[in-house]
Amino acid sequence: MNTTTTSKDPLHGLTLEAIVTALVEHFGWAELGQRIEIKCFRIDPSVASSLKFLRKTPWARAKVESLYLFMRREQARTAR
Repeated sequence: MNTTTTSKDPLHGLTLEAIVTALVEHFGWAELGQRIEIKCFRIDPSVASSLKFLRKTPWARAKVESLYLFMRREQARTAR
């Protein structure tokens, strides 16, 4: 019997900071601000200000997580 529990959640173990950083590295602030229209990505963007906003705003965090999952799927698809 296997007592190790594995999560099927692809975001399991990832911090919000790691997600935002990966998105910025992949898309850049300008494109990220176009894809998700929130001020913290468009006006004087930084990881710190984005984290502060996203931790307080569930709908924005959901959009960021969704975009991250989309990015990972696209990367996996093109890697084949």
